Amino acid sequence: MSTILADPLHPSAGKERPSHGRPRRRWELWRSPDGQPPWARPALLGIAAVAAVLYAWNITQAGFAPFYSVAVKSMSVSWKAFFYGAFDPKATITIDKLAGSFLPQALSARIFGFSAWSLALPQVIEGVIAVLVMYRVVRRWAGVVPGLLAAGIFTLTPIAASMFGHSMEDGALTMCLVLAADAYQRAVMEGRLRSLAWAGVWVGLGFQAKMLQAWMILPALAVGYLLAAPVRLRRRLWHLGVAGAVMLAVSLSWIALYTVTPAGDRPYVDGSTTNSAFAMVFGYNGLERFGITISGAVTNGPGVTTGGAPGQSGAGRAGGFRDLGGGFPAGGFPGGGPGGAPGGGFPGGAPGGGARSAGGAAEPPAGIRLAGGGNSFGAGWTKLLGNEYGPQIGWLYPLALLALIFGLAWTRRTPRTGQVRAGFVMWGVWLATFGLIFSKMSTIPHTAYMSSLAPPVAALSAAGIVMFWRAYRGYGWRGWVLPAAVAAELAWALFLWRDYGGFLPWARDAMVMAGVAAIVAMVVARAFRRVPALLATAGLAAGVAAMLAAPAAWAASVLNTQYGGSSFNASAGPAGGMGGGGGIGASATTTLTAAEQRLYTYVSAHRDGASYLMAVSSWSEAGPYILATGQEVMDMGGFSGTVPEPTLAAVRQLVRSGQLRFFLLSGGGAGAGFAAGDRGSTSATIATWVRSACTEVPAADYGAAGSASAGAFGGTQALYACARGA
Repeated sequence: MSTILADPLHPSAGKERPSHGRPRRRWELWRSPDGQPPWARPALLGIAAVAAVLYAWNITQAGFAPFYSVAVKSMSVSWKAFFYGAFDPKATITIDKLAGSFLPQALSARIFGFSAWSLALPQVIEGVIAVLVMYRVVRRWAGVVPGLLAAGIFTLTPIAASMFGHSMEDGALTMCLVLAADAYQRAVMEGRLRSLAWAGVWVGLGFQAKMLQAWMILPALAVGYLLAAPVRLRRRLWHLGVAGAVMLAVSLSWIALYTVTPAGDRPYVDGSTTNSAFAMVFGYNGLERFGITISGAVTNGPGVTTGGAPGQSGAGRAGGFRDLGGGFPAGGFPGGGPGGAPGGGFPGGAPGGGARSAGGAAEPPAGIRLAGGGNSFGAGWTKLLGNEYGPQIGWLYPLALLALIFGLAWTRRTPRTGQVRAGFVMWGVWLATFGLIFSKMSTIPHTAYMSSLAPPVAALSAAGIVMFWRAYRGYGWRGWVLPAAVAAELAWALFLWRDYGGFLPWARDAMVMAGVAAIVAMVVARAFRRVPALLATAGLAAGVAAMLAAPAAWAASVLNTQYGGSSFNASAGPAGGMGGGGGIGASATTTLTAAEQRLYTYVSAHRDGASYLMAVSSWSEAGPYILATGQEVMDMGGFSGTVPEPTLAAVRQLVRSGQLRFFLLSGGGAGAGFAAGDRGSTSATIATWVRSACTEVPAADYGAAGSASAGAFGGTQALYACARGA
């Protein structure tokens, strides 16, 4: 009887042997006290070192995330803003997300000073932790070699390589999900309530980082535990109930805090029209992504979409950041779609180089077509397979799916508590749940969302490599699955690479040659048993190299800032339309322009003890001043500009009491409609009152030319001074 029927990941699987007598593994005689071979730890540390270098290589050039980096600045200078996750140092209004993922950034900024690298540092650490934990999870499930492969594959996932090097929410979420899987793995193996409760804690912390996206892992953990935990059904249900209660308590703690705190003692909740944290989390950031609205949620949502035709660009300042080469995509910010990828390949530059478009964005090098360039495949239900998201997360889809299918088939006769089958079920449900939900979403605001798929893809792919190799060493038709998997991976990689012919053509050609050589070697070794065993081993090595070549090449490209993505939208290689050296946030600074400095100097000298430096039309106008000075600047309307905060009554009270004197109002130009004064909102009402009740300050008084200074999007700004008691 072959042990592959019971455990396809067993080291002896595939070898025909009697059911009695267990051959000793070679390293069992000299393994370390914890059961790992002595080479495992150095190998793991080497993988972690690669991850650290990959994620931190361009940390000083990570840039700032529009809107959220301004909030981190506020949180780093004000403990009240830190506690409530407020956008401004005065804690007038929150950001439109839960602040969990930004707390480590704010602490890092307090310790090391506010800079691009101090904000990105926590994500680098989170990435290395996730790599190490991936090894531990998969080692417990499938063994040392699959664990090392999973850690390496996760490290070389392109979206992870870019995301962990920037200040994005998804880094904290991904780490929390992997830690939840780690705690779950202990629980399902031993039937331990404490470990399952810890899994609930990690899911709850993931909720604090990215809200409902963290809960998407729950079906995988619940199904896996119900299927395989070695305790009775009633106890399994009890354990899941307790762990679920723990998860809810941690997840909803911030919402509960806001609910019980009087509105006058806390900031207003952005993303909501009723000052409701529940509406912001479950409506604005949740159900609205599927076209479902709930009462009290801002209805236009944060639906910033990626994609767009190459060469489109925006100009001027957006979101408080100046000279953004790519602009913002339609549906989120003014300025059109993303710019092209900067010219030059990696490492020596792609043939043809890159030219600049009229808008200032770099055109793609010759032979490279960016995502959204007119290919209909990759829209709707196929979006995860297309040329925008596929190169970021999907290179190993065929291997992972084959591993899932054959893993479940080959373990179907195992006992209920069989851990190998349970692992395939858990990882498979994780992959299916996230994949289906992302496919169903009308738009995916940021490519970094795809990072949640990296753990199951890495785990299943690693298990598949080992499982298929062990089947290859045995007899029967199962031995042909390995060369078939290499062939499927090779074809799929060429399909995804088809739009980027000018990007690393030598790597693509090397991948093809290695893949073909691997298939030939394995077929020959399989068909002719008398050939040297070394041929089969060489075929395996070449096959693994061929399967990992494409994701490794894309991931390594982040070492070149042109292909490293940005803090606005993580992406690696030429497939990401929003990243690169001219991407969002790449040229943002924490210093004011000369005109802004003159205005700031004037307002500071004439604020007469006011608590607020000034109020401005939108967060994009507040951003430069908060980033550069940490001063209390009030933005009106929140992120969307439609939030009814502050109210006219509140503003008039602040003016009467002398806490607020100056207003910087915008209007006209390319940003009209994005400026608060032109939206017909509460902010517009305030702007109307300011223009009638306060005095416009002559532009010459603060050093601006003409009657008004330049606005954020090419319009105009006017400064108004309100007398105490107005």
